[in-house]
Amino acid sequence: MISRKYNILIVSLGICLLSFISSCIDESDGTAGKLNLPVLHVSDVTTTEGDEDKVIHLDITLTGDNTTNVIVTLAAIPGSAVTPDDYTLLNGGQIIFLKGETTKTIDIKIKADEGKEPQESFQLKLYNPQNCTIEKDLILVTINDDDDNVAGLNIPSGGASSPDHYDGYNLVWRDEFVGDVLNSADWSFETGNGCPDNCGWGNNESQYYRSDNTSIVNGHLVITAKKQQYGGFDYTSSRLVTKGKQQFKFGRIDIRAALPQGKGIWPALWMLGSNVDAVSWPACGEIDIMELTGDFPNRVVGTVHYGANLAQHQYNSVSKFTSGNDSYQENFTSTLSIGKTILFNSLSMMKFILRSHLQISMVSPGPLTNTSSLFSMWP
Repeated sequence: MISRKYNILIVSLGICLLSFISSCIDESDGTAGKLNLPVLHVSDVTTTEGDEDKVIHLDITLTGDNTTNVIVTLAAIPGSAVTPDDYTLLNGGQIIFLKGETTKTIDIKIKADEGKEPQESFQLKLYNPQNCTIEKDLILVTINDDDDNVAGLNIPSGGASSPDHYDGYNLVWRDEFVGDVLNSADWSFETGNGCPDNCGWGNNESQYYRSDNTSIVNGHLVITAKKQQYGGFDYTSSRLVTKGKQQFKFGRIDIRAALPQGKGIWPALWMLGSNVDAVSWPACGEIDIMELTGDFPNRVVGTVHYGANLAQHQYNSVSKFTSGNDSYQENFTSTLSIGKTILFNSLSMMKFILRSHLQISMVSPGPLTNTSSLFSMWP
């Protein structure tokens, strides 16, 4: 009899032990379960970027009875927003609620940005809860952009224009910048500073190129150069190319544009040979249809670059001065004409026209062996 009672006691203890283990396992799925643990709550948040750095505060609250210290670990997960360019989590790691505490604050610095860009986001993750459970372990932080690249912009309405057609020519491509976004079937962005292979883009340029500095405004392409720290540089702008999408061998190209003012700027409309990846520069050839530097606001320049390799690089350049310091603030039309009978590997004649301002004829010795060209521009 004694032995039988002892066996029953062992079985009963075993059942109780299994029941307790089962109760602990129920807690690991994030529910309060039978132990009635306190629960952590954090809500998704949306903020606006702004023109100055700011710190936002997210409350993390604890509901239920916390009769002992509650601990949880916090970390940020980058998304389209990344640290430190867009945000910095100021108090990641362990968050500790002392007995009786119900609220803690998560502090996040949102980086100021004056460039237009799409909505960005990242996530906060709560994990390793101790003496509590978590209502939602991933919190979405959304950063809305408040820049339009056109604040204070004065788009000129006067100046030159281009006709819809020319005698003896067939229109093969045009872009009137209709809509709200750039046509990606025709244009691509080159971003960064050219590193590691071509730092400074071969011109010792001080800016970091971003797509965010480009806007389409009422049928105008607007490229905005800014004094703005990004990617380790103090200035940002945009660089657009038709590489792999639009290229031309002979004919006429008209570009209607207005130029900015200010020292340090260097707006350019230019072309490279479409075989640049195969033969590199300057063997591919380069035609600078129009360039202006901020230290000479009333001068525009047209240049042809050529040579079998970098050591043999040559160029021919012509320029034109106009009266006044803001001659190109109104729209002008820059035109490049290349005749079908001209051979680039002998003598080439190219005519540069800034309609109503400038007409340039230039004879350039070869060799420019590739006649297919890509159109590119930067501010």
